[in-house]
Amino acid sequence: MTEGQHTARAEDVMQKISPAKGSEFGRVVAIMSGKGGVGKSSVSALLAVALRRAGREVGVLDADITGPSIPKLFGLHERPRSAGEGEILPVETRTGIKVISINLLLPSEDDPVIWRGPIISSAVKQFFTDVRWGRLDCLVVDLPPGTGDAPLTVMQSIPLDGIVVVSSPQELAHLIVRKAVKMAAALNVPVLGLIENMSVLNCPHCGKPIDVFGESTAEEAARIAGLRLLGRLPIDPALATAGDAGMVEDYNAPWMKEMPAWIGDGRVVC
Repeated sequence: MTEGQHTARAEDVMQKISPAKGSEFGRVVAIMSGKGGVGKSSVSALLAVALRRAGREVGVLDADITGPSIPKLFGLHERPRSAGEGEILPVETRTGIKVISINLLLPSEDDPVIWRGPIISSAVKQFFTDVRWGRLDCLVVDLPPGTGDAPLTVMQSIPLDGIVVVSSPQELAHLIVRKAVKMAAALNVPVLGLIENMSVLNCPHCGKPIDVFGESTAEEAARIAGLRLLGRLPIDPALATAGDAGMVEDYNAPWMKEMPAWIGDGRVVC
């Protein structure tokens, strides 16, 4: 197998699809991780919350079809309503963040999605084309981990303004970051920067940072991958508690004020 067969190529990119009628986005930003378990969905949710607090109109497209967690983080159980003409309306959170996820369409939220790649890819595209999002300053796309069918579909068919890559401190995770970055480059999708999640745990007694997963190499990993280091997010038990309770919108941390700057202004101009 040749090198060209191992990786996607820019000339293989399919035509970009258009959103549903009446949908308009200032920015479409995907949150990506090269492997699972690094908190990518939490970062997606927190970015949406931070943007909403900054006065933006925000939506979250949960493209992790086989492992959707966005509804759980926001405490959503309501089914999307029909918008007519074969389209549906996203479900809104308590603070007005618009969300679509396969878990909101299943008969029971603990039903598994046992689909092959082409069906998963079709569902991801329909979340963009058949959901009437309205006018949003930013649509955050929560990708499944890795470089498989769903991330490939999003990068090839949805007009992205950029990708934020999420990693953890381990060297292995940083190796996989480089794979994700190379995939984005092959598909001509700009990478906005790198987030190192679960970077440290601040001791609840003395406040001293503890390197649970080893000493951070975020700056070195960003340099090697040619990325801007957007931030190092700590482990916070309060976030886990809020997410488990479906109350991620109630979580707050000083560094969240910096999150809107990751993607630029992104406001829809009237």
